[in-house]
Amino acid sequence: MVEDVAVLIVGGGPSGLATAACLTYHSIPYVILEREDCSASLWRKHSYDSLKLHTPKEMSALPLLPISDESPTFISKAAFVDYIDAYAARFDIRPRCNRNVTKAEFDRELGKWRVEAAVGEGGVEVYAARLLVVASGENDLENVPEIEGLARFRGRVVHSRRYKSGAEYEGKRVLVVGSGNSGMEIVYDLSVSGARASVVIKSPIHILSKEMLSWGFKSVAEADYPLPVVDAILMFLSRLRMGDLSRYGIIRPPKGPIQTRFTTGRAPVLDVGTVGKIHSGDIKVVPAIQKINENSVTLSDGSEQEFDAIILATGYKSGAPGWLKDHHFIMNSDGTLKKKSPEQHWKGENGAYCAGLAKMALIGVANDAQLIANDIHMTLKK
Repeated sequence: MVEDVAVLIVGGGPSGLATAACLTYHSIPYVILEREDCSASLWRKHSYDSLKLHTPKEMSALPLLPISDESPTFISKAAFVDYIDAYAARFDIRPRCNRNVTKAEFDRELGKWRVEAAVGEGGVEVYAARLLVVASGENDLENVPEIEGLARFRGRVVHSRRYKSGAEYEGKRVLVVGSGNSGMEIVYDLSVSGARASVVIKSPIHILSKEMLSWGFKSVAEADYPLPVVDAILMFLSRLRMGDLSRYGIIRPPKGPIQTRFTTGRAPVLDVGTVGKIHSGDIKVVPAIQKINENSVTLSDGSEQEFDAIILATGYKSGAPGWLKDHHFIMNSDGTLKKKSPEQHWKGENGAYCAGLAKMALIGVANDAQLIANDIHMTLKK
């Protein structure tokens, strides 16, 4: 049996919930399918305990419901999950959980999207949707890099998705691969938990305090200063507060932190104490990996160091091209969006939309959801 729906949303994370709320605002019916047994599963089940949002609360709220004024500027994972639950309750959003979408393709004869979802042991649900919103997120699948010898390493290898706390690594020699916010926070968590922590830093990164980033975003948003001026001030303050990091092999990108965020999607690292531990020697910075051996890692400078565990803080990728058979209507085969313009990236052909895939964090999620819902409202009125 095929269930006809006006709008089908795939994904019950922040992108799917935000789109659902905006559709509710327009009184547009929808069905939302979620692969796991709860909404926002990445936040609830697959993130480390010490995680806090990397954007200020003003830039992290979903549409139509601000985060409480009483909340700190950068809220914790637990507080954000509470906000998500309150958001779903406020707009009566009820995802159909344990629905793993395995196939979605456009039926040209019907002019609708035929979507199949696996349910339970061998069960399949089939939907025919006039409009399809891909909201499964850019953090859908673990991104595991190809590193020579990784499979033969005898120690523990864990992606950051499955890392919870440094307590289980006390006294261990641990190498963190990846110097984004997750990698730099995890290596700090490991160090304060008693591990002998090292981190691979091979790409240029900006490192700011949370207060610096909050001021920078606010200054740009309120047009207090031109973006180049804001970036120049942030880079000066970073050098002043973080000190000379070049002696550890850490260099800054040529473009400023805000411009880099807007043009590449790469966020500045928010320091939680990691820089101080690098200066003190508690955290070791190592160059790129050449190969991995049974009990050690050979680095690009020719040195070899022994480790008990490797944490891969190497990010995520979209899994949508695996089930979206007609993905060419809106995205490339690697999950990146075909359209780069902020005004157009969220809309594809034949009623296909993408929410939260533009690498613009939660503020991008909120913007996409509103634009998609407004466009669907106009489309259904015709």
